[in-house]
Amino acid sequence: MKKFIDTIKNIWAIDELKSKILVTLALLVTYRLGTHIVLPGIDPNALESLKGNAQKGLLGLFDQFAGGAFSQASILALGIMPYISASIFMQLVTILVPQFQKIQKEGESGRKKINQWTRYLTVLVTVFQAGAYITYLRGFKEAFIPAYEPFFTVSTIILLTAGTLFVMWLGEKITDKGLGNGTSLIIMVGILARLPQSFVQEFIAKNTKGGGGILVFIIEIAVLIAIIMGLIVLVQGVRKITINYAKQIVGNRQFGGARQFLPIKVNSAGVMPIIFAQAIIFIPTIFAKFDTTGGFIKILNDHSNGWYMLIYSVLVIAFTYLYTAIIFNPKQIAEDLKRNNGFIPGVKPGQPTADYIGSVMDKVTLPGALILAFVGILPGLAQGFGGVTAGFSSFFGGTSLLIMVGVILDTLQQIETHLLMRQYDGLMSGGRIQGRQPVSSSPIG
Repeated sequence: MKKFIDTIKNIWAIDELKSKILVTLALLVTYRLGTHIVLPGIDPNALESLKGNAQKGLLGLFDQFAGGAFSQASILALGIMPYISASIFMQLVTILVPQFQKIQKEGESGRKKINQWTRYLTVLVTVFQAGAYITYLRGFKEAFIPAYEPFFTVSTIILLTAGTLFVMWLGEKITDKGLGNGTSLIIMVGILARLPQSFVQEFIAKNTKGGGGILVFIIEIAVLIAIIMGLIVLVQGVRKITINYAKQIVGNRQFGGARQFLPIKVNSAGVMPIIFAQAIIFIPTIFAKFDTTGGFIKILNDHSNGWYMLIYSVLVIAFTYLYTAIIFNPKQIAEDLKRNNGFIPGVKPGQPTADYIGSVMDKVTLPGALILAFVGILPGLAQGFGGVTAGFSSFFGGTSLLIMVGVILDTLQQIETHLLMRQYDGLMSGGRIQGRQPVSSSPIG
């Protein structure tokens, strides 16, 4: 306890770190307050049927990303999802279109251009999703205020678009002035806000007749804690696994007689493939105006459905490789090695080196992709075979738990970096925290 108190004092003694923490907390509180502001024309006292429908299946996951704002008909109902969808599209374009690749290589100016286009695209995506959300809301006529209905469509599109841009701005400000990745922190806070409600619902369900009673609920909590601890150990051990795995593939080699390092990790993509896969699965629901009652959309709305698990796993694995290709370019690395007179013994410079590094990266990425896919379908397994309620099951792995564990570890890692830079003790007595971000690279051999 004394060490913990001393650590808090050390954190508070660093003005820069204290400022970052306060700014982050202030912006996150602002976001949470915004999720409780109901759209004009909606009666907040008549939202029970909307909340009950919007917290199930795929819409429940959408509601988690929006921090509960979707089920509350809030001005921030669409949350950060339109921005994520636009970012996915722009990242795909930078890979597939040569002109965008050139812009991306322009450095800071190129990055600013792509970010600006992403914002414009976010507006278009938000307007489209706002139209679908309005159609969805009209299915709950008891929640409408008749006198305001003539103005509802226009005002709602404007407010939802402004709300998404505001959330996007909050995320950028947290990243710039605060602590950690703003978008990830906003999603994590939204997920954590749903946790108490999910616990209560699960407790009530287990204490009803045939629910299993308090003992089953305690066992579920114990399993959840075990999964969380297992994920923390897994994320913390990624670097060691990477080094050992890379050595088995390429041996203990050096570049041109001098020891050099490459940023090879088992899971370079972090939790982004999970977020990307979820965003893609949301798209058919949006085209169906958030109607999840029939056909293919009904399959996507059932996490315990075998087809859903298969589709979701394939998407996660595909996006793991795609996102890794975005942040780890073997061709660029091969060119840098050649430019700096570096080489891999036994491999010709240029394209053969790029092919060699690419094949190593593919083999290293596979275990991480499979682990992400398995953790992603854990909620469906918990719901289908464990009898856990839909809301509570989402915390048994999947998007919720991966984001929470990953973001919390990354944030703690940043705090620890500030402490160590100023010669304070770190947060952990047993060694440094290793988050998802590449703290140090493993050698290719």
